[in-house]
Amino acid sequence: MYYSTETEIMIDEQELDFTSTILNREVTFTLLKPQANAITEPLNLLLLNDGQDLEAIDLINTLEQLYERNSLKPVLVVAIRANEDRVQEYGVAGKPDFKKRGSKAALYTQFITSELIPFVKEQTGVEEFETTAFAGFSLGGLSAFDIAWNNPQVFDMVGAFSASFWWRSKDLGKGYTNDDRIMHAVIKNAVSKPDIKFWLQTGTKDETADRNNNGIIDSIDDTIDIIKELLAKGYQRSEIQYLEMLNGTHNTATWGKAMPKFLCWAFGK
Repeated sequence: MYYSTETEIMIDEQELDFTSTILNREVTFTLLKPQANAITEPLNLLLLNDGQDLEAIDLINTLEQLYERNSLKPVLVVAIRANEDRVQEYGVAGKPDFKKRGSKAALYTQFITSELIPFVKEQTGVEEFETTAFAGFSLGGLSAFDIAWNNPQVFDMVGAFSASFWWRSKDLGKGYTNDDRIMHAVIKNAVSKPDIKFWLQTGTKDETADRNNNGIIDSIDDTIDIIKELLAKGYQRSEIQYLEMLNGTHNTATWGKAMPKFLCWAFGK
């Protein structure tokens, strides 16, 4: 048994501030953890971008329901709030897009691995987690994917909800081709194959844009093409989970509905 189901499992919520030397700013994040008397080791770790959306995705209620159904191993969630630097800190490390967004993505990666995770371990007294995942929404999903991809020694899996896989090095009106998509190129050009698993979600109403006029919105096209690149790199289909939500939109309501499926995939019993 990972935890007792004799009593209702409640979530302890703790808000912390951390002064990051790397980002040169104060970072606020929320820790969500099953109450200590309800769990035994080992704990799992989930880092979540855009932690300011915790209430909007109804995460605490979702966790409590999954624990109540005995569907979930104990998870420590670290929900990291973004600030006005979001479009600079999120993205693909070392590869800004055509508008020079994502210029601090490498620094954000360094903050996650060198400052945040050690601080969380120190605060919680947990030296090692059974598994570690990183997840995010939209641009935060791209960020989580990139950070996990580049740090397989830290992360076992990644969850990308409606991720911004359109992130590109060339503007659409200036000779853009699919080869200009930055994350796809990172996967394609990688020398090694990181030992991680992938959970990807899109909604059929994520957007209306259709660059190549094939009748499929770009969000789905770009995500399917990520899967194709992963398969070409040698991943097995069993290592990639894809959820396409009918009438799903690009917002917290859809991502909140998808969250139980991700949590059970990542940390299910």
